[in-house]
Amino acid sequence: MSKYNYSEVEKQINTVLAHQEKELFEIHRPSISAVNDRISESEALLQNLGYGRQLSELRAAARNVPAEVPRKVMVVPSWENLCLEAERSVGTGSELEDIFTPEELANNNRAIRQLNKEYNVLHHLDKYDIAISAAAGLLGAAIDILLVGIPQKTPEGLKGGTLANYVRDWFDKKFPEEEMEKLANSKVSKVPFDAQDNRNTTVRVEGLSAYYHRLLSLGHDPLLGLIFGVADILTGKMTTIDKTGKIVSQVMENYADRKETDIFAAIAKQIIHFKSDITTSMGLPAPLMGLFNLLQVGEIGEYDQTIAEIVQGMYYEGYDFIHFCTLSIPVMIVEVVTRIGYAFKRIKEGYSIKESIPFSLGRAKHPKLATMLFIGHSAATAVNAGKVYFTQNPMAINYPQWIAFAKYSYQQLKWVLIEKPSVRDDYVRGIINEQLAEIFEDVDSTFDEISADYIVVFE
Repeated sequence: MSKYNYSEVEKQINTVLAHQEKELFEIHRPSISAVNDRISESEALLQNLGYGRQLSELRAAARNVPAEVPRKVMVVPSWENLCLEAERSVGTGSELEDIFTPEELANNNRAIRQLNKEYNVLHHLDKYDIAISAAAGLLGAAIDILLVGIPQKTPEGLKGGTLANYVRDWFDKKFPEEEMEKLANSKVSKVPFDAQDNRNTTVRVEGLSAYYHRLLSLGHDPLLGLIFGVADILTGKMTTIDKTGKIVSQVMENYADRKETDIFAAIAKQIIHFKSDITTSMGLPAPLMGLFNLLQVGEIGEYDQTIAEIVQGMYYEGYDFIHFCTLSIPVMIVEVVTRIGYAFKRIKEGYSIKESIPFSLGRAKHPKLATMLFIGHSAATAVNAGKVYFTQNPMAINYPQWIAFAKYSYQQLKWVLIEKPSVRDDYVRGIINEQLAEIFEDVDSTFDEISADYIVVFE
């Protein structure tokens, strides 16, 4: 039984090739040099026997043969007839491998391995690629440790590292407290999901308070709020995940005047409400942070806290949207430094500036970039894991960095396990098809040359 699963068309092709191989093998090809020797010997014998004059006349007569010779007919069989003839000759069990000798098969295998090796070289990172990636990751991690730090509540407000303080001060200047208070008190920013306690709720929401209501309400999430918040404004509801992990969506009857019927007005009100809350003492949570309330599992730390309780404590201590933005800067630096280093190295290797611009992660255009970014973010994430371990403080977690790591890990795993073998196969097949196209071109040229003196008839 064949180790290959041939399609019906491939089986027909194999049968025809086997038949043609057999036909070629059975053709007796006389030696032209031997024929020429026999002709020379015969001419010499005729000369010795005194027939030189007659021989010269025969040569002259041959030169005077009319150029116009009746053209013969060449019949090209149809594919169906060719298949039937091949099946009668060699049967139907022929395999492509039977046409080649063991040496030829070994050469074919070596050629395939060489093409695979050439493809792998395109994606293989050299020491400079690894150095660029590792340096970018360590630089981002150093900025996280030295300049971002861990936020702490002080009499002057929430303080962290130099970079964290700069970013928070920038937000305070961009969104002044006095203006934000006016905005928060105006009707244009009032939303139905902004209840700060259970006095205005029909269904009790555990943990709902001035401190935690933005963490529990999905409308305050910087990402989910664009969906749940807008929907709550249109329906007059409040959707929450309380401190115990219970999902509650309820109509806020006391806030009926905060509804909007137009979706564009609802979106505008949602954005304005975001703006009014961004610099408050218990500001907007980090994106998707409220979903951690669902994780009522674990016995972590000295007090055997669940993951949800740890995240709630992080938010209370100042792990908010502004801190998330600060933490995103080291992640951005890993990204930018890796891409710039990749671009400069690629230019040095002889590529044009256009070919070296590292925007796309497509491996066909930039085969190494995605892997380099994976290494860079892996290094930064590993350092952050060490920071959390040694400080024993969940506030040290770089949430954006772990998101980037998860993203690139998934892409790298998908590439290695699923995409790379398929793309490599396409690469090898592409080169083989190019070589096959050249062979077909030679075959067509040879056929045209041979059939020039024939009338070709296709069955």
